[in-house]
Order: sequence, then C-alpha cells, then structure tokens
Amino acid sequence: MSGWDAWIGREQRAADRIDPALAERFHATFDLPAPSDGILPQGFHFCLCTPTAPTAQLGRDGHPARDDSAASFLPPFPMPRRMWASSEITFHSPLAIGASIVRNSRVASIAEKDGSSGRLAFVEITHETHADGALAVSEVQTLVYREAAAPDAPLAPAEPGDGRFDKNGWDAHRALTPSPALLFRYSALTFNTHRIHYDAPYARGEERYRGLVVHGPLTASLLLGLAAREIGDNTLSQFSFRGMSPAIAGEVLHLAIRRDGDEITLGAFASDGRQVMKATAAI
Repeated sequence: MSGWDAWIGREQRAADRIDPALAERFHATFDLPAPSDGILPQGFHFCLCTPTAPTAQLGRDGHPARDDSAASFLPPFPMPRRMWASSEITFHSPLAIGASIVRNSRVASIAEKDGSSGRLAFVEITHETHADGALAVSEVQTLVYREAAAPDAPLAPAEPGDGRFDKNGWDAHRALTPSPALLFRYSALTFNTHRIHYDAPYARGEERYRGLVVHGPLTASLLLGLAAREIGDNTLSQFSFRGMSPAIAGEVLHLAIRRDGDEITLGAFASDGRQVMKATAAI
C-alpha cells in the first residue's frame, strides 16, 4: 500500500479525429511522402488524444499540473522530474485518415522506490485506442518521476567519449542528427509542452541535461520508421521500447535493426556507442 492508492484505477477518456492536415504535418515532420491509400505509419497514435490542459494550468516543467483532487488523473508526486520510461505496444489494425478516435486510459499501478538518484515513483498506464469503434492500438506506458536535480549535479549525459557505434551484428543502420526544429515539430504534433524539449536554459539549469532532450516517443517513432523501411509498412504486431539514456538534439543518433525470423531487435545509440533506447518487435 502507498499514499497514492486512490489513483490506481482512475480512468480518462479522450476523443479525436484523424484529419488530413494532421497526417500531412506528421509526414512532413519525418520527411515521408503522403500515403496514396490514406493508411498511416505505426507510431502515429502518439499524436492522437493529446493533453488539452489550459496554458494557465501547466506546471513549472510544462506538463499539466497535478493535484490531489478527484479530477487529477495522475498523483501530485513531490518528485518534479518526469520521464516516459517505456511502452509495450500492440498494433491491432492500421490507422487511416478520417477515422474517429476514442482513447480510454487507466492508471494500472503505482510504485515508489529508492534509486541511485534518490526517490522514484513509477506509474503504469494502460491505453486503448479505438478507430471507428474498433480497437487499433493498445499500450502499457510507464512513467517515472524523479527528485529534483542538485544545482551542481553533473550534466547528463556525459560528453561523447572516444568510443564509436559498431554497425557489425546489425542488418540495417541509419544515422541522423535530430535538430531542434525536428523536436519543435514533434512537440507540436503531440502537443507536448515539457520544457526539456525546447527550452535549453531550463533543460540545462533545472533538470541538468546537457542540451535539449529528444522525446522518447520520437526516438521510438524513428525506430518504427526504420522497421517500416526494412520490413514493410504496418507489418509489426508488437513493439516495446525502453529509454536507457537521453539523446541530445544536434548530436548524431544511430538507429539499428536486426531480424531473427519474426523476432526483431532494434536500438538507438549515440556516436560513442552509448545506448539511448532498447526496443523489440514482432511481426
């Protein structure tokens, strides 16, 4: 039992519609051609049913403020730093332009732990996204809340070392440099106002990151794009990812994939080989 048990089982429902303009902005963000059949890439669901808290209700970090009221979907943890730690996603059917969307979300579990950086709180949320009444995507998302960084804490991650990402052992590889413009566009697509993605002085001074942080679901979407390029569009039935270390805007990011039958392993790495994200998928 914990002080946050009252939040377990809380539910939230959101509705949306996939309009052509949103789809066009998504494809422009990822430099993709528009689909001739109106079917959208896997990962598009991250852009749907986004937070709609008024600007006046945003917290210092840019996320919607939390309190102890019955209307607060997430608990008001005293730990101020929030990260999207991981997701386990099942793709049931593709999303298409014009579809009416309903997403049902539920707080499945809450756990507190002591870590090397201090107190941590983990929240597991289940999301079910329906398109025109049929289940399209189900997801188990894990958020982690951490204590505030000390003003003199070392900037994270450390500067790239002398190592080098090794392409050996991977079937395919793509290198790119996420720019601040890419981060801005993805924040706009997902209506994400977390300041670590666009406010460099805040990211550095308050949360002690070395630069603007690449969104976890953005990195996951880039890995999904690599899978689509190598295996085919909308071919995955499952996709799970876990953030290992922050990716920083303006620095080279290596995406890699290998396949063993229907099992797929993916990864994102910094230039010196530091792993940014681990991911697995199934066809």
